Amino acid sequence: MPDPLNAHVAARLEEVATILDWQGANPYRVRAYRRAALVLRGLGQPVSALLEGGGLPALEALPGIGESLARSIRTLVVTGRLPMLERLRGGSDPVALLATVPAIGRRTAERLHHELGLETLEELEAAAHDGRLATLLGFGEKRLAGIRDSLATRLSRVRPPAGPAEEVSIEELLDVDREYREKARAGTLRTIAPRRFNPAGEAWLPVLHTVRRGRHYTALFSNTPRAHGLGATRDWVVLYWDGRLGEGQATVITSRRGRLEGLRIVRGREVECARHYDRAPAAAG
Repeated sequence: MPDPLNAHVAARLEEVATILDWQGANPYRVRAYRRAALVLRGLGQPVSALLEGGGLPALEALPGIGESLARSIRTLVVTGRLPMLERLRGGSDPVALLATVPAIGRRTAERLHHELGLETLEELEAAAHDGRLATLLGFGEKRLAGIRDSLATRLSRVRPPAGPAEEVSIEELLDVDREYREKARAGTLRTIAPRRFNPAGEAWLPVLHTVRRGRHYTALFSNTPRAHGLGATRDWVVLYWDGRLGEGQATVITSRRGRLEGLRIVRGREVECARHYDRAPAAAG
């Protein structure tokens, strides 16, 4: 009998493989998740003990488990959740995630998501340090300190040790955005039925899996309250990737202001986008 935790983690990895296969992802990636599930089911000790004793290197020493899969397994062991799987299912809920932090209730989480555009715990941590939480919510220093401490403890258990950030080029992100929108318009992508804002259960959300420079991308239209409120659910494209240095996320939108109006830009990297279009004006549109 496999260890119960090992069986749970293996089942989640098998579910990832099944969904990736159905959505047309790289077959090698699908097989990697299935092989990892088999390895965990046959492991002679709880994967939590292996992780506690040797960290990520101990997981990477298992047959067929590389850096990306090791990180996914660690996240499942530590948190019981796998954000990538929730996205693949169409059930990602940033408000519910933010509301899991002490001192951040559901109503506050909704304000943070709607007014600051926060979607992850990492973004919440940044806002707690750069003054946005204090400005928006009027939080006192004691309450802010509690939120910072809670996030530092929680995130330190799942994020890799500090190292050089993986800076993905604007050109690469815009190219993935282009591929997604072209294939979504052509109707060649599998569609999923998101759980949020979809009472009829309609499978309307196209999903793309693609690869650039060794990074595995998942792209899909934004299905957040903010995107719905602004009528941008067919414009905003959220990109998730898993590369050599970990996971990343970016949102690509059509700019509505300034000299970039009408052009596709990566939110938060507008200056780099301007330089990109200055260098390659023919790429506009």
